[in-house]
Amino acid sequence: MHGVDSPRLTESDLLKPSDLERARRLYNPVTDGRFSAFLIRLGLVSERDLAGFFAETLALPLLRADAEELTAPDTDTLPELSVRFLKQHRLFPYAMDDQEIHVLMADPEDKQAIHALAYASERGVRVSVGLASEIDDLLERHYGQGRSAIGTLVESIVDPSEGAEDVEHLKDLASEAPVIRLVNLLIGRAVEKRASDIHIEPFENRLTIRYRIDGVLQEAEAPPVSSTAAVISRIKIMARLNIAERRLPQDGRIMMRVQGQELDLRVSTVPTSFGESVVMRLLNRETVRFDFASLGMADGMASRFRDLLAQPHGILLVTGPTGSGKTTTLYTALSSLNTAERKIITVEDPVEYQLEGINQIQVRPDIGLDFAQALRSIVRQDPDVIMVGEMRDLETSRIAIQSALTGHLVLSTLHTNSAAASLTRLLDMGVEDYLLVSSINGILAQRLVRRLDPALCEAYEPLPEVVERYGLERYTAERPIRLYRPRDGLAPGEGYAGRCAISELLVMNDELRRDIMQHADATELERVARRQGMQTLHEDGLRLALQGVTTLDEVIRITHDTGQEPQ
Repeated sequence: MHGVDSPRLTESDLLKPSDLERARRLYNPVTDGRFSAFLIRLGLVSERDLAGFFAETLALPLLRADAEELTAPDTDTLPELSVRFLKQHRLFPYAMDDQEIHVLMADPEDKQAIHALAYASERGVRVSVGLASEIDDLLERHYGQGRSAIGTLVESIVDPSEGAEDVEHLKDLASEAPVIRLVNLLIGRAVEKRASDIHIEPFENRLTIRYRIDGVLQEAEAPPVSSTAAVISRIKIMARLNIAERRLPQDGRIMMRVQGQELDLRVSTVPTSFGESVVMRLLNRETVRFDFASLGMADGMASRFRDLLAQPHGILLVTGPTGSGKTTTLYTALSSLNTAERKIITVEDPVEYQLEGINQIQVRPDIGLDFAQALRSIVRQDPDVIMVGEMRDLETSRIAIQSALTGHLVLSTLHTNSAAASLTRLLDMGVEDYLLVSSINGILAQRLVRRLDPALCEAYEPLPEVVERYGLERYTAERPIRLYRPRDGLAPGEGYAGRCAISELLVMNDELRRDIMQHADATELERVARRQGMQTLHEDGLRLALQGVTTLDEVIRITHDTGQEPQ
């Protein structure tokens, strides 16, 4: 095999044996170059995973493009090397001393390139592993014309300004290879950065690309504004949207395989002053995990939540703002309930993940199939468990409550800021108080906070004023009290990897039912729930901060709480 050691790839779980076999059948060493690059082009592995595999199995350092070691190379001291050779073998020489030449390689098993480099420099070769795309950018920056990968592609795209109103012209433009590669590059970089959303926003003099990473938007390199029509038309074609319609919002879906991962992209377009704004939500079906441990729930809260799921009937609500992980929590709950003895039906908008053994219904308001209409029909399907994507109006709420009162377990979501506020929201919507107290079993409110990367964080002792202000002594017996933060010197946003949930679980009891019947406000209901043992979002966040899972600043940012009095 021309490059990567195939057995080690499958043994490391980086590549499925069936995918490897398919790649080997398609691979032509004469035309396809290195096998590692061929695997990336097929989308079977990501650059990041392959670089990590090489670094681990060959015991070599892995350097990213922003590493301190990768200073601008002194071309006067380095041997004269063909740029074509460097690009073909994806290697970047960046330093040389009397004994060795230091080089960054995408495929450190490329012995031919290493021998050629040793011969040209008359020295040993010290290899570090790098990402192929980053090596390409470094080569372009230091040995080419300074163009980035996006800039190089854009140069091949014709400015469509004169024919932008011609639909056929837009279709032709969006079907050209540079545009296709450009859009694929934007999506591929989002996957590399673990982004959940891609925002493409046209303004008067520029096109902005932003990725939402761990809940925070970060601006990225964008093509010039002249390519706006081509890029957006390409995305609309991929999502099977009407590219001629630019006055109304549209929603679509793209199914594609990127860097070895099956992706489901939900596409939304809305018209703005300077063109259509596009947002793509990335749903990675292979990396999502539906288990309570991955949610970050404390053991006690997870146990109480499972007890609520074990109830034969009633309503269990999950509440929080958009993007707070409500759907993932509901899917985790459904997965734990999904047995041969139970019939489960869901009504969703949209169906985000396909769950084996569960009947999932996509609402279609355009043909009259909304939440309320779907609910009326599925109660005649003899379900044991019903999941309603959102109780967004009085009619849907009443049907869901009637379903709970007639012996079904109903799971649903609301958009409120706390568990107690969900009860007053339902009363404000017009749900009768006696129906509410008879049907609600519990309400879980949650938010998502960024997880600290254990390799990039440090412990510190907070000031006494901070300890007193947030009452940190109540949440840990450790002395001195320690909190955690990203290490100094990291760029904004670095030091975090992924997110986890902070939660508060309100379990219905007689005292709460009495106060609901008296139409108590959310503050009083929360006070009663806390007396019964409910831990608030802020308190759960402080627990995670003291465990080193997240930072105190992150908890304050998400809960908007600057301090809380003890009970």
